[in-house]
Amino acid sequence: MSRAKAVYDWFDTRLDLENGQTFLGKAFPAEDSFLLGEVALFCFLLLILSGVFLGFFFEPSTSDVEYDGSVQKFQGEEMPEAFVSVLHITYDVPFGMFIRRLHHWAAHLFVASIGLHMLRVFFTGAYRNPREPNWVVGTGLAALSMGAAYTGYALPFDEFAATATSIGYNLTISIPLLGDFLGQVVFGGEFPSSATIPRLYFLHVLVIPAAIAVGLAVHMAILIRQKHTEAPRDGNVTAGRQTVDEDDDDIIIGLPAFPNQAAVSAVVFFVTAATLSALAGLLPVHNVAEYGPNDPASTPALIMPDWFLMWVYGFLKLLPQISFNVGPAHINGEFVGGIVLPGLVFAAVAVWPFIDRTEPTHFTADPLDRAWQTGVGVAAVAFIMIASIAGMNNILADQVLGTTTNVVNPILTAALLVVPPVFGGITYLLLRDGEPTPSQEGDVAADGGSVDGETDSTDSEGDR
Repeated sequence: MSRAKAVYDWFDTRLDLENGQTFLGKAFPAEDSFLLGEVALFCFLLLILSGVFLGFFFEPSTSDVEYDGSVQKFQGEEMPEAFVSVLHITYDVPFGMFIRRLHHWAAHLFVASIGLHMLRVFFTGAYRNPREPNWVVGTGLAALSMGAAYTGYALPFDEFAATATSIGYNLTISIPLLGDFLGQVVFGGEFPSSATIPRLYFLHVLVIPAAIAVGLAVHMAILIRQKHTEAPRDGNVTAGRQTVDEDDDDIIIGLPAFPNQAAVSAVVFFVTAATLSALAGLLPVHNVAEYGPNDPASTPALIMPDWFLMWVYGFLKLLPQISFNVGPAHINGEFVGGIVLPGLVFAAVAVWPFIDRTEPTHFTADPLDRAWQTGVGVAAVAFIMIASIAGMNNILADQVLGTTTNVVNPILTAALLVVPPVFGGITYLLLRDGEPTPSQEGDVAADGGSVDGETDSTDSEGDR
């Protein structure tokens, strides 16, 4: 068999490339649909809509202009045009502060919902054969969501955001051989330059959103193409006029895409929009007026990234300062902690379904019946949490423990190395005795529910 034929067959067994299917014929499990994925989708839609509004007023320029607006302390000052335009949006444009806050919280919920969705898929085994491709796509979407948030974080060009963004520049130029070139491409040269904000703006409003849109389209296309998984059935199920065997994975018991699932999705959209609106109306976001415009001569007392990048910052905080050459390539701590280790984390997540290999499976699994997989997941969550705490080591040391980071860092390093395998091992030992034998497992799998394949759709009233 040729290599190309083998690749085609691999995708054909997962996506049924030979047969067509309509979206309206797909069924979605009534009790177990993966609504966190829909929350992420709707957050992206709200990000696009609010971003279009903000784009009408934002000026991606670092050229100095005289401020003439509602913030008295800046009246008549020459400041970067990007910073001035954000002040204008916040304090002078009708609904500007609300839309800016909505955009901010939608970005945070977008990242959080993707992360939580992936955790649910992981712990229920919903990534397994034949759904490995969608897990890989989802991993890419998680990385892109963080990139979108990072590039948007820099755009106000206030002192705090510019200083925090410079961490990303330092990581970029630390890449051996290619660092200076990538620094020119992404940041327009030495940070900050007059090209920095226009480059990041271009990435934030066009390149990364386009990549996310393509990723979401591919993710949804695969989802529609494949059977949606179900939770294991408790015995045979009456679906409409027919009885479906508890182990029959040719028929998916659930709601038809239209009108039932469409109505559920509409409710999820409005709840998501209402939640973000409440957050935007009640909770403040990054106060650019408090920090003032970027000032290369000063540095804010407390600099750290947003929560979803805190674990990367933790690697940088804990990794010893190293510097050595490997041939023409120069390796330093920033490259190892900020590029290599996060890259390994994302790579490990992406290849996980190819480590936990199974026969094609349909039903999701109980995490309590998957001892070693759940143990690995618990260890991974503990690892990221401890690394995130390390990113806030100065707060932990100064404000919580009343000591210095020199005292805290060795403890955090030891915890990062020891606690995750201990937690994972304890989880495995606790669950091992209750784990079913291979003969008891049956088919377990993926991420949703549909009535695809050779059998006619049995979109029941949703009862299982």
